[in-house]
Amino acid sequence: MLTKFETKSNRVKGLSFHSKRPWILASLHSGVIQLWDYRMGTLIDRFDEHEGPVRGVHFHKSQPLFVSGGDDYKIKVWNYKTHRCLFTLLGHLDYIRTVQFHHEYPWIVSASDDQTIRIWNWQSRTCISVLTGHNHYVMCASFHPKDDLVVSASLDQTVRVWDIGALRKKTVSPADDILRLSQMNTDLFGGIDVIVKYVLEGHDRGVNWAAFHPTLPLIVSGADDRQVKLWRMNETKAWEVDTLRGHMNNVSCVMFHAKQDIIVSNSEDKSIRVWDATKRTGLQTFRREHDRFWILAVHPEMNLLAAGHDNGMIVFKLERERPAFSVSGDFLFYAKDRFLRYYEFSTQRDSQVIPVRRPGTPSLNQSPRTLSYSPTENAVLVCSDVDGGSYELYIVPKDSVGRSDFVQEAKRGPGGAAVFIARNRFAVLEKSTNQVLVKNLKNEMVKKSSLPIPTDAIFYAGTGNLLCRSDDRVVIFDLQQRLVLGELQASFVRYVVWSNDMETVALLSKHTIIIASKKLVHHCTLHETIRVKSGAWDDNGVFIYTTLNHIKYCLPNGDSGIIRTLDVPIYITKVSGNNIFCLDRDGKNRVIAIDATEYIFKLSLLRKRYDHVMSMIRNSQLCGQAMIAYLQQKGFPEVALHFVKDERTRFNLALESGNISIAVEAAKEIDEKDHWYRLGVEALRQGNAKIVEFAYQRTKNFERLSFLYLITGNMEKLSKMMKIAEVKNDVMGQFHDALYLGDVRERVKILEGAGHLPLAYITASVHGLHDIAERLAAELGDNIPSLPKGKTPSLLIPPLPVLGDGDWPLLRVMKGIFEGGLESGVRGAVDEEEDGEGDWGEELDVDDVDGLQNGDVEAIMDDAEAEGENEEEGGWELEDLELPPELEIPKLSANARCAVFVAPTPGMPVSQIWTQKSSLAAEHAAAGSFDTAMRLLNRQLGIKNFMPLKSMFLDLFSGSHSYLRAFSSSPVVSLAIERGWNESASPNVRGPPALVYSFSQLEEKLKAGYKSTTAGKFTEALRVFLSILHTIPLVVVESRREVDEVKELIIIVKEYVLGLQMELKRREMRDDPIRQQELAAYFTHCNLQTPHLRLALLSAMSVSYKAKNLATASTFARRLLETNPTVESQAKMARQVVQAAERNMTDATQLNYDFRNPFVICGATYVPIYRGQKDVSCPYCTARFVPSQDGKLCTVCDLAVVGADASGLVCSPSQVR
Repeated sequence: MLTKFETKSNRVKGLSFHSKRPWILASLHSGVIQLWDYRMGTLIDRFDEHEGPVRGVHFHKSQPLFVSGGDDYKIKVWNYKTHRCLFTLLGHLDYIRTVQFHHEYPWIVSASDDQTIRIWNWQSRTCISVLTGHNHYVMCASFHPKDDLVVSASLDQTVRVWDIGALRKKTVSPADDILRLSQMNTDLFGGIDVIVKYVLEGHDRGVNWAAFHPTLPLIVSGADDRQVKLWRMNETKAWEVDTLRGHMNNVSCVMFHAKQDIIVSNSEDKSIRVWDATKRTGLQTFRREHDRFWILAVHPEMNLLAAGHDNGMIVFKLERERPAFSVSGDFLFYAKDRFLRYYEFSTQRDSQVIPVRRPGTPSLNQSPRTLSYSPTENAVLVCSDVDGGSYELYIVPKDSVGRSDFVQEAKRGPGGAAVFIARNRFAVLEKSTNQVLVKNLKNEMVKKSSLPIPTDAIFYAGTGNLLCRSDDRVVIFDLQQRLVLGELQASFVRYVVWSNDMETVALLSKHTIIIASKKLVHHCTLHETIRVKSGAWDDNGVFIYTTLNHIKYCLPNGDSGIIRTLDVPIYITKVSGNNIFCLDRDGKNRVIAIDATEYIFKLSLLRKRYDHVMSMIRNSQLCGQAMIAYLQQKGFPEVALHFVKDERTRFNLALESGNISIAVEAAKEIDEKDHWYRLGVEALRQGNAKIVEFAYQRTKNFERLSFLYLITGNMEKLSKMMKIAEVKNDVMGQFHDALYLGDVRERVKILEGAGHLPLAYITASVHGLHDIAERLAAELGDNIPSLPKGKTPSLLIPPLPVLGDGDWPLLRVMKGIFEGGLESGVRGAVDEEEDGEGDWGEELDVDDVDGLQNGDVEAIMDDAEAEGENEEEGGWELEDLELPPELEIPKLSANARCAVFVAPTPGMPVSQIWTQKSSLAAEHAAAGSFDTAMRLLNRQLGIKNFMPLKSMFLDLFSGSHSYLRAFSSSPVVSLAIERGWNESASPNVRGPPALVYSFSQLEEKLKAGYKSTTAGKFTEALRVFLSILHTIPLVVVESRREVDEVKELIIIVKEYVLGLQMELKRREMRDDPIRQQELAAYFTHCNLQTPHLRLALLSAMSVSYKAKNLATASTFARRLLETNPTVESQAKMARQVVQAAERNMTDATQLNYDFRNPFVICGATYVPIYRGQKDVSCPYCTARFVPSQDGKLCTVCDLAVVGADASGLVCSPSQVR
């Protein structure tokens, strides 16, 4: 049993398949009727007007209707399109068990617990016949699929067959008077239209179901006596043929299969049983754990069944319908019926090759499941589920094609799966041991190999390789080397399809397709809601696949789409050009022609084959919103532009692709204010002042227009704007224009005209127009406003624009392949029209200086009339200016005409380039990426305390950037400074950042540190050495030799830092002479320069001698003499100490110091760690510590964490290459 769909719900009492759509109705014990799409697995609708259980439901064959009958004694007819009940048929006096539409007439038959069967006319909505005769509940009634018969089953232990021929005749020819008289008796006694033809007796208990065979004169019935009985009938009588025993409880429902010679029954014993109708034996049993079965439905067209139980229903198939096939080059081997067949794609010749055995075992699902073919040996492996999985090997004789009489005894063997892996070798999966047996063509085992994962299926994966499948993943396994070549997570893969070159593979699961490389590197995944059935690769590397109802494609980047819809599922065998070769469920070869234009177009875009794209645009009928949306989504709005006829869509795409010329055309066609406004915004962004002006003119947006003239410095047009505002009586606009122009007299005149005399007086006085001021003062009389004292007025004049009238300079960009080619090819007419006109960047002319011409003034005053004029008569429709003819049709100015504006894509910021190309912390800090720099230092050197490095990070960042000021109003421009830049360097290749710290600086600092140490300035020396330690992580050197020098420098500086820290600590301990001696002694064991070592030994000798530790003092003296001191006084003192100690070789106090035993000093506690004792070290400066310091901050370098894991110092690009 192959379950296709399952629901969870209340008890299902009635089921009905739709004959055409993938729908099923389920009526529930709760009173609800559910409409499901079993293909998508979704609930489409629910109908709940019945009160109480609904036991019967049935779809009409051709109308959008279904009928239902329930325990409320009502039969309801519904329209599923309008989602409502059309009418209710009343007449039954008890529960209604089943309802069914007649396949031809407008009739419904219903069976009821009132012991009657009724036939209704659903068009006249009347009961046309009542069938009486049963003397107990009638459990079911149904029409014969072809003849005028009804079969019914009742708890009176009988099955009755009724003849409704007379009723049909009466419906066809109107009844005569005698029949009309007898109509009165119909309701009381049952009409004479229907007579009982046979009463079938044989069941010992109540019969629950009876059904006709779709074509043969057979009836099957099931009853509470747990038996299924088969009856045959002829014209005169009916008799029992056989009884099928096996159910353990009441048989609820039983039916013949629509396509096969089998009977399906279900029962309250929680099982569905399948019986062979000819041999009358049980084939299979399917059981459920807890749910009793109540109802069965058989699909009228397809190999589908449904069963309703206590907790829902299942839609299922009894066996697979996918034919087993194998494609090799130009031909196909496939299994159909009992034969292996051969099909040649080029000639479409189909022939029978050899019979393959059909086992005589009484079971389903015994047909071949997979085929594998070896072309060189002409051998075929047929696998099936016989005996729990087995294979058969046939050698196809060359001359047997077309001859079906040739019978060959196959070589057989058990195995979960078998595939050819080489010319004469095949692999057989042994599931029990998880091994693969490699066999030769004599069926002899050659070798055995264990598989790397628990495998339940194997597929071919190239010569000598197997693709092994488990539940959640697949692996490619090399049988020769016994190596896993690739692995991929993939849920239960059903089919594997390799591309022709074996470079790519498609893994097909129930609802997903995974495309991967031959090493199983994932490329893309597709999810389908409807089940995936098959697939094949076309010649272009596109995967073509089928679902239950579509042929679809998948591009290499994962984009998919529908090629065409299918009526019935098919299995693709090969894709060749625009033809798809496939097998249908009956095993017939079909060729389906498809239109590959859409996916070839998308593939060309994806592979940047723009020449193909161009020719396809010119020659094909590609169009549609989906294609436009796709092009927009993929960043090709300029291509989408050439598919679109709708001006609004063209306008939007033109704006998106920055194609102003097409946007202007579209805006003129649409001519709406909003579109002109948006065009103005885009043109302004591109700095195309002429188009902005044109757009503002079309919308009569005078404020914006005035401001545009101001910022482009077009004073002449600005003065015209002022005159227009005057004619329009727009005082505020007039005043703004006067302000923009800096025209004081005009401002005074406007203020005076508006009645603002005080303001006019102040304006005139302040700007020195005394003659006007005096005249205004006389008019104002006593109300003259006072001017502010001590202020010096200045005239408001707008600043001159940086760039004058004209378009902004644009970056020169190459025309895209599409703009150039398509403009010439597709919209040539537009170009010719444009070429006929002059450039429209001319200035506006006004003839009279004093004012506008009369005609223009009239045009301005009469807006309404001007609106109706032809828009070609000028940018402003000649209603407010005398415009020269150049402005009739907008033209792009010269620099914009040569190429559609394409804003250059912003490049990658330099800082990002620096961080991506480098793994040196210093370069990350210079790029300003402090967090990644800190992560690198932490990973490489274990540094956790970044406070000492903060100022250096900032120095590196500011040192690698310079800043230029452009204009006072614009922000400063940041420039990256590169290391080792020269004039011959390529401008497109970024060098590494310039760094403020260098190794040579550190060498200078080291010398300064030595000098301070010699002079005894220990604090100063310690500061210098620490600063060297803090700078080293942020230094970059070029060669490997320098890297070694840097590492050497760390060791040198660390020794000095440790020694100086101990010496400064000793000087603080005046009151602890023993500790003083120890620290002085330890200082002599730091790896210092010889002059400094002598000074340390001298100091330690003096301290020990003063503390009466003569023996210890003499060791320091001897070590001092061994250095051959150059200062005579030091040597003399050392010799005297040795002589004194020889007289009395004793120590007054015991020290924690053994000069004979080699040791290192702990950087935190300043105690010796002798050889053999455990210690931990700093990952950066390598100072050593006692184990208790693990995890604490290093006290020597003050940067890293003691004992941290670190990969080591990286200070040169040569370490990373």
